[in-house]
Formats: sequence, structure tokens, C-alpha cells
Amino acid sequence: MTKRKFPVSFYNPITLVGVAISSVSFGLILFLMVIELTAERPKPYMGIITFVILPSILIIGLLLIAIGIFREHRLKIKGKSIERTFPIIDLNDPKHRISATVFTVGTILLLVFSAFGSFKALEYTDSDEFCGTVCHTVMEPEYVAYLNSAHSRVGCATCHIGSGADWFVKSKISGSYQVYSVLFNKFPRPIPTPIENLRPAQETCEQCHWPKHFFGEKKVDYVYYLSDEKNTKSYLTMLLRTGGGNIELGNASGIHYHMNIANEILYYTADHSRAEIPYIEAKNLKGEVTIYRDKKANFDISKLNRNELRRMDCIDCHNRPAHVYNQPDKMVNLFMSSNRIDETLPFIKSIAVQALEIQYSKKNIALDSIKLFINNFYSLNYPDIYKEKKSNILKTIEEVQQIYSRNYFPEMMVSWKRFPVNLGHTYSNGCFRCHDGNHVSDNGKVISNDCNVCHTILHQELPVEGKLLSFEGMDFIHPVDLGGSIDRQLCIDCHGPDKQKN
Repeated sequence: MTKRKFPVSFYNPITLVGVAISSVSFGLILFLMVIELTAERPKPYMGIITFVILPSILIIGLLLIAIGIFREHRLKIKGKSIERTFPIIDLNDPKHRISATVFTVGTILLLVFSAFGSFKALEYTDSDEFCGTVCHTVMEPEYVAYLNSAHSRVGCATCHIGSGADWFVKSKISGSYQVYSVLFNKFPRPIPTPIENLRPAQETCEQCHWPKHFFGEKKVDYVYYLSDEKNTKSYLTMLLRTGGGNIELGNASGIHYHMNIANEILYYTADHSRAEIPYIEAKNLKGEVTIYRDKKANFDISKLNRNELRRMDCIDCHNRPAHVYNQPDKMVNLFMSSNRIDETLPFIKSIAVQALEIQYSKKNIALDSIKLFINNFYSLNYPDIYKEKKSNILKTIEEVQQIYSRNYFPEMMVSWKRFPVNLGHTYSNGCFRCHDGNHVSDNGKVISNDCNVCHTILHQELPVEGKLLSFEGMDFIHPVDLGGSIDRQLCIDCHGPDKQKN
């Protein structure tokens, strides 16, 4: 009889199954660790399998080993233990040989197909389609906006999770309630933002965008149409002072002055949307800290909890980098300037915006209503133009419907009004959350609200004033006479979600 290397109690079915499970799991862990270490960009789901799922299976195998041995000891104490022997396989016996061959080939094929199937399943769960379409009703707004964004070729998991298992586990733990909400239709409409406990931008955004090398200015051209019968056109050209900072030279300028390589900005927000910011701390490279308080806010600094301070990063301004729901007048201006909407149609700017802004209950109703609204306007008020430019009007209707489909989702109560973008200050407070002239330090230093801090207007072409040009910069002139100075007016007073004038 062959001498066994392990105690007799080790040789039982439960323990041997545990050995098989543990061995396979451990081998896969080593294999996937090698893949992750050698991969240029490890997949987030690879980390969860390598460091969470497979170790859990390994532990189950080890428990089975212990349970089998414990059970054998109990049987031995009760006198019910029997000596177990492995089955004898005689390859000289044709039946044994055929059985062994079928078992071996079948096992190999099962392992191969299981590995292939698992890999394809892993790939699918890491895909944007999985993120955007599995929970279709919930994620449709975000997915549609993402497909039409500048980041549409950057995977969802790349920004929302990043590489490594730690943040993947955090995201899945925080998302466990979301799974329950979707299954039982308990999710809020719309989905609230901003996302709490999002991974720092330095570990996601800055894998592609490197603030150390931001510099200079960017020329931007805008075309605007008024809401009059002629859709009067005006132009604006400005230089955005993108700027940046170089940690070696110690300089910082422009909009990216805020970035952490130059300064450390901490702030306290009084609301969930981070729109009200009564308290700011700014630390420069020398470690000097300046504290700014909003003199109009009723904020008691003695009640400040420093654990609630947030360190400013990319997402505080670029708060919707891949999921923007655009404003109707902005999109109609863009479509008109690119000849996708006929700018010669009377009042088309105003009519298109009105059609988009009507409250609809469902998307199919909205698309039909937009067609009816625009058709009726021209057939009733401009019958000659309606006959002459019928094809242009139909094309315009299709383009306006496309604007709606990309930016309005009534089933989820999603539109630009509920999801403001913090870049700029036209449609939301954005920059003016801090740069409002009201945030003052104890020594009287004010966070500037001078427009030229962030941009320089080079050119304007206006209905009355005509073409204006200055390489040194000029004050902004509103294309419509508002009856007084606009220095103390905020853009959102007219263009914001509550009081927009088309």
C-alpha cells in the first residue's frame, strides 16, 4: 500500500473538492496578477476579479478543506469513519480508456469555453454599452449626452472608477443601493448630482490632461441670433486665458491658476449642488493661507467642520465633462450658424427655443408637438414662406427634434435647467460662485470679478454699433439695449433656468 503524504482524514470528497477549488483559484490569481502588472492600462474589472472575487472563492475552497477534515474526525470519534480509496483506472481496459478520454477532453473543452465566456463577459461589463444600456431608462440621459461629448471615446469606467481594485470596490459598495433602486423602481428622477466621493481628478482626468503643461490663451468665436423677426446676427471673439502653472518656475496665471500644482484651494459649500460657497481657503506655494468669506452670506465660521471642506479640483468647474445637457438658445445659435437651421426663416430663433422649452410628458409626444408647433406657426403666419420653403422648414423641424432628443429626457425629468454647467457664467452662477466681488479676506483682499481675469474680448459685431475691434481688449456690449449698465447684472438674471429670455 502506497504511503500517503497527508493524514487519513485529508482524503475525503469534501476536502478534495476544496483542494481543487483553492488550487484553481490561486493559479488564476497569479495569472491575472501578472496580466495586470504587465498591462499598460489595467481594466478596473480585472482588479475586482483578481483581488476580490477569486480570493473569495479561494477562501471558500480552504473552508471546504477544513470542513472535510473536521467531518472525518467526527466520524472517526463516532466509529463511523471508513478508509477511502481513489478509484482504480485501468487504461488497458477499453471502457476505462474511453471514459478517461471523454472525461479529459470534456474537462479541457469546458475549461477553455468557460475561460472564453468569462473573458467576454468581463469585456462586456467593462464596456460603455453595458454602463449605458442595461439600465436604459435610468442611464439614457447620461449615455446619450456621453455619446455626443468630447469624451465619447473614453470609457465610462476609466473616469468613474479608474484602474485598481480599491476604487472599484468603493464604487460598487456605494452603488449597491442603486442596483436595488433600479430593480424596484425606487430611483430618484432626475438622478442627483454631483456624485459624492468621486475619485480625485488627479487620478482620472490628469491621466490625459496635465495641468503642468497648460499655458497660453485660446481663441473662441461665438455667433448669436436675436429673437426678432430677422434673427439679427451678432458676433463675439475672445481669448480665453487658459493659463496654468509650472511648479519648477513657480508661476501661475489664467483660469488654471486654481489647479493644485500652483495653489491649494479648499472651500465649504452650503448646499448639495455646490452653488453656494460662503467660505474659501487659498494656500500658495509658500504655504501662506488666505481666508475669504462671502460678506453677504449668513455663515457662522465657529460652526465650520473642517472635515466638510472640499479641495478644489478639475470637477469643480468642469463638473459635467461628458454629460452636458445644452441650453436651447445655445444649440439653436450653433445649428443656425452652421446652416443646419435656415436662419432666413422669420422668428426661427424664437420659435425653435419656445418649441424646445415647452414641458412635455414623454419624448414621442415632444417630437410630435415640436413638428406641429413649428409647422403651424409658418402655415398660419407666413403662408407664402411656408409654401416656398417647405423643404427647409421640414429640415429645420428635424434639426430641432434632434436638439431635443440629445438634451431633454422628460421621463427622467432631465434638462439643462436641472444640471447646470459651472464653466462660464451665462446660464448658471459658475465662476460667480466665488468671483462675485463679495468674497473678501480679513485684510480686505477681494476675489476679483473683473471679466478680463479670465478672458479678453477682441472683437464684437453688433446690430447698432457695427464692427468693433481691439487687440488690447474691450468691455462687453450686450447686443440688446438693456436700458442701463450691465456691470452689476448677472447673466443668469435673464439667461438662467428660471428667467431665461429668448
